[in-house]
Formats: sequence, C-alpha cells, structure tokens
Amino acid sequence: MGRARTGEAISADRRTPTARRKLLRFIEAAEKRGDLDCWRRGRAVLGYVDKRRVMDLAEEAGATRGSVNRWLQWYEALGIDGLLTGVPPGAAPRLTEMQRAELTALVEAGPLAAGYQSGVWTGPMIGDLIEQRFVVRYHNHHIPRLLHQLGFSVQRPRKRLARADALAQEHWLRVRLPAERDRDV
Repeated sequence: MGRARTGEAISADRRTPTARRKLLRFIEAAEKRGDLDCWRRGRAVLGYVDKRRVMDLAEEAGATRGSVNRWLQWYEALGIDGLLTGVPPGAAPRLTEMQRAELTALVEAGPLAAGYQSGVWTGPMIGDLIEQRFVVRYHNHHIPRLLHQLGFSVQRPRKRLARADALAQEHWLRVRLPAERDRDV
C-alpha cells in the first residue's frame, strides 16, 4: 500500500474506482443494518475521496474535524475494515475458562459447601472465594458483572417477619387492602 502525499489523508490506491465502489457497498450495507456510525464514517470517507473538505464533512456528519481525520486515518491504514464498529477488546480475563467453570460449580454448590457459615452468597464472599481458590483479586463492584457473565443473576430474598401470622397477612391482602382502595376511589 502506498503512502498518501503530504496534505492528503488517503493515498491514490484507496481512491480508485474499485475502492469507491467498495465504499458505496459498505455505506449501503451499513444503512440496511441500521448502523449509523459505520454509515457516517463511510459517507465522510466517500466525501473526502470525492474531494470535499474535512470541515464540511465534519459539519455534515455532526462530528468534529478530529473525528473525521481519525476515520480517514483508519481507512488509509485498514481500508473498509477500519470503518467498522468494533467492540473494544478490554483487558484479558483474569480467570481461565477452566477456572470459570470451577467457580460456576462452586457457586452452584452453595456457600456452605465452600466452607462459609451463611446459606446465601454475597459479593464479598464470592470475591473472597475467588481470591482464596484462584489467587486472583476482583473488586467487589466487579463481582456481579463476573457472575452475570457466568450466567447467574442477583437474587434478593423477600423480607418476611419470622413470627408474623400468615393467615392475618393473607386476610389483609385479600380483604382489607382492596376495601381501603375502594374507599379511596
């Protein structure tokens, strides 16, 4: 791939009729998918290939000149692939797949099986379990995200008084509460 001349963001081999047709197909596909970001980037690059000014393209796309220049750089470096919306890779997982599978089994077995006194898991307990078992430390705010990735959801127990009269509660729910609602209307 050749380099762009001074003052040009895109080299001649990225400005060919074939490259232009690929850009048009990319823009149409992005429009069909409803991918506004890819569509905007493609339109801006196509406008630049058609000799339009970056400032005008930025205004039309509702973006900054810096963003348009960055899109042009991505297109120059990677072609059409540089305009695709990607998911940022993020940091590598601290637990391997085998460790995640083992953690899943430990969580499913319950806290008592793991040596804890409580019958209900808490985030800090799971963080402690991970640190003891796998020598990996997770911040308490990340534990729910990790559990969600493993297929678990947050469960909160219903608050119920231990000595409450279940029959009296049922009577109140079925008889007294509806009567109060009818009276208020």
